[in-house]
Formats: sequence, C-alpha cells, structure tokens
Amino acid sequence: MIRVALDAMGGDNAPRAEIEGVGLALSDLPATFEVHLIGQTEVIEAELGRHPDIDRSRVLIHEAPEVISMDEPPLQAVRRKRHSSVVVGLERHARAEADAFISAGNTGAILAASTMILGLHNGVKRATVAALFPTATGPLLVLDAGANVDCSVQELVGFARLGSVYMRDVQDIAAPKVGLLNIGEEEKKGGKTVQEAFQVLRDTPGLEFVGNIEGRDLLAGHSKGGHIDVAVCDGFVGNILLKFYESVGSLLHRLFEQGDRSLLVHPEVQRAFEFLDYSQYGGGPLLGVKGVTVICHGASGATAIKHAIRVAVHSAEVRLDQHIGAEFA
Repeated sequence: MIRVALDAMGGDNAPRAEIEGVGLALSDLPATFEVHLIGQTEVIEAELGRHPDIDRSRVLIHEAPEVISMDEPPLQAVRRKRHSSVVVGLERHARAEADAFISAGNTGAILAASTMILGLHNGVKRATVAALFPTATGPLLVLDAGANVDCSVQELVGFARLGSVYMRDVQDIAAPKVGLLNIGEEEKKGGKTVQEAFQVLRDTPGLEFVGNIEGRDLLAGHSKGGHIDVAVCDGFVGNILLKFYESVGSLLHRLFEQGDRSLLVHPEVQRAFEFLDYSQYGGGPLLGVKGVTVICHGASGATAIKHAIRVAVHSAEVRLDQHIGAEFA
C-alpha cells in the first residue's frame, strides 16, 4: 500500500479542494494507496464531515498546527514553522512513514523544505520543478518550470537527465527525446550558457538529444530534429511558458462565448477543453530530491488534487526516486 502524505492546508482552496480531491482519488483510482492528511486536525475533520462517502479506512490524519502562507519568505518560513503542514509532511516522508508528499502551498517553501529535509541525490546540482504540457503528439515535460531562474550549463544538463528518467519511468517512453528550448534551431543561437549546454547535451552518453527547439515546436510536439518528449530551459523561461499555456483554454472558452455558445456543449469542443486543462496532469514533480514530491498549482481544484495523487502513487510504484539516484550515481 502506497502512503501519500497530502498537505491539507496548502493552496488557495484548502482544505476543501484537498478533501474533495481525496474523495475522487479514493473512488476513481485503483485501491493501491492510502492518504495521510497533514494539517490542523479539527479543520480537516470538519471538512471530512461534509463527505460521508469517503472511505475513512484509507485516510489518516496527522496534526500540524502551523500553516505557511503563500506570501511568506520560503526559507525563513520553513525554518521558523517547524510544525507546519509542509515540514511535518516532508519529515514523515524522510522517515519512510510516507512514500510521497503532495502540496498546493507555497512553492518556494515546498522546494526549500524538500531540499533541506529530503536532500538531493548525489550528482544533482539543483532540484527542478517539471511540468507536463499537452501537445498534438502526447505529453511534453518542460523543466525547469519556475524553481531556478538562473541556471548553469551543468544544471541544464542535469534537468535533461532528470526529465528523461521521469518520462521513461512515469510516461513509459523507452527512449525520451530531449530538446533545448532556444530562440532558433541553429547550434550557435542563444546566449553563452545555452550554446555551451547544446555542446554538452550533444555529447552526453545516454541522452537522446534532438538539438535546439523553438516555442512553436512545443504545441506540435516535434521539431525539425524530430519528436520531443522533454524540453529543457531555465525557470524564468519555463514559468512564463507554463502560465501562458494555462491561459490558452480560458481564451478559447471566451472566444466561443463571444461567438456560437452552443458549440461549448459539443463533445469535440469539450474534449478539446479537457485536453488543455492543466488539472488533468495533477501537479509538477520536484525532481532531484531523495523522495517523491509533487507540487500543485495554488489554485488547484479537486480534479487536480486527484491527478496529483495518481502521479505520486505511480512515481512511488515505479521506484522513480531510486532510478534517479542510480542515474546520477
């Protein structure tokens, strides 16, 4: 039984979205896991009381009286609030009392606490937040998605290796193809760091590097170099790209509303909106730490929480953490 520690107090809609998401996960996903809700017990119990259909035999509560808010300085908050839901949940994971940790709370605090409490695998320079994007040919993993604004050549290469292991283990892609996001496909495009990263990525054994890719290649899922499974960039570019992607669905919805509203209920249109819905991917795995941490969008609803649980359970089941450790050993 996989034990998932879920921060019940993180996110804009906590604990309502978290509890609703747990209910969906318990009813819709295979019964291979249990959920450990981390947070203020009275608040959690009150919310659980609104969902009498939830299977309480697979739900445990662990008290964490403090909450790290979204606007707190991450490192200071982690050090000061040792009894927060983020810290308590990750400490349970570090003690092997949970197999994965999920939070929709303060991203910086989750990153800092995961690095401090779980530690990094030997050889990993920095942990990276990865995000799955929908494309015409399947999911594309973009990393870094916001954790590291300025990156060195070694860190970009590390992201490529981490992303390759994730897509192989979690998405069942035997030989993931890696592209370096740039302003052009030519080898000498971009700044000095990106140009140097191109050279190292090309010469790194075991990586299926297809070369530079451009922004227009992401939606298509391929470039002139071929199919793309992993797109590597620094966190500044990646986070802008992520938030732009998240806005596409709402833009299309508004355009339909301004035109023929009856099209909104058409099955093909609804499938298109579902395809563009980031909540279907759950959350972004934090790759490089010694464990399984999944970071959800602060505005995550119940569906996103359900899929985050799915991602966390599958990552634990396929031993993603151990495989990353072996890759960098």
